[in-house]
Amino acid sequence: VQLQASGGGLVQAGGSLRLSCAASGRTSSSDTMGWFRQAPGKEREFVAAISWSGSRTVYADSVKGRFTISRDNAKNTVYLQMNSLKPEDTAIYYCAADLVFTTTRAYDYWGQGTQVTVSS
Repeated sequence: VQLQASGGGLVQAGGSLRLSCAASGRTSSSDTMGWFRQAPGKEREFVAAISWSGSRTVYADSVKGRFTISRDNAKNTVYLQMNSLKPEDTAIYYCAADLVFTTTRAYDYWGQGTQVTVSS
């Protein structure tokens, strides 16, 4: 599975961004898709995940109520809608895919990352 993340950028605090992750390769619609982020000097952390059907989602406490993960299996794309952004959301955001629904970093496939910068 190849993953291509996009949609990052510079936004002011309180603003919104929508990240996209396009998947290709084997049948990626059966994969759980996840978003992670890594800020400078910090470990990569879980943000959100969605099951292959879209019926199950989970969020990190730090983004719950502000971020929404969704997917369009017809387009092999997963999205992360980020609202009410805060400076502490600044990080490189990575999408990931795995057959197992998990919030750990044990995903088999990773995209290249897209930078999100939130100014105060």
